[in-house]
Amino acid sequence: MSVQQHRGPVPGDARGRQGLRALLVEDDDNFAEYLAKILARHGHRPTRVSRGEDAALRHRDADLVLLDLRLPDTPGLDVLRGLRKVTDVPILVLTGLGDDRTVVRALHLGADDYLVKPVGADVLMARIEAVRRRVKLGAQPTPEVVVVRDVEIDLAARRVSAGGEEVTLTGTEFDVLAALARSRGAAVERERLMDEVFGDASRARSQSLGVHLTWLRRKLNRPGLIVTLHGFGYRLEG
Repeated sequence: MSVQQHRGPVPGDARGRQGLRALLVEDDDNFAEYLAKILARHGHRPTRVSRGEDAALRHRDADLVLLDLRLPDTPGLDVLRGLRKVTDVPILVLTGLGDDRTVVRALHLGADDYLVKPVGADVLMARIEAVRRRVKLGAQPTPEVVVVRDVEIDLAARRVSAGGEEVTLTGTEFDVLAALARSRGAAVERERLMDEVFGDASRARSQSLGVHLTWLRRKLNRPGLIVTLHGFGYRLEG
């Protein structure tokens, strides 16, 4: 595979800014090395994996995912679909597949951008910066204290009170409540909630999540506060 070599200064150079932790999901050693050098030169911190299974395990440590669709273990579109169930991390597809059908499917599945190899350094960095601006502009900071009805959730202090009385929760129960509180009023997919709380969305974790939710609801004693969305996930009313 040929790659376009970069010459001259880079527009929008990210040096001097806080670099992104970039996860490269790429099975081509030469192209992965090429990408890593470009990213590092612009102040970013690349980590490379070559399998879709590894992407599912490592995405929590990334601010950006660069995803190839031709992977040795899992179809790239399945990796994209799985990641979108559990994270909002920006995903830039970077692959040799350029047919319209694949591009449209990837964008519908939640890719933030789509680039076809080979790609020059200038174009790559410009696309990354564009995604970065969109995510930054759309981000809403989570308050340290979330109040829903008469329930107060102090995310920083990890304390919860209901009706002015402190509620004693286990660490995992608080993590579940905090994850829902950060998306107060919005639906949270079950897989995403498990991934955020446990770092795992397996069937065993699904059963464990159900137990923690049962105890959480019982301790809060606020019917209807945590709503189950059958076939999807949960929502903390707000």
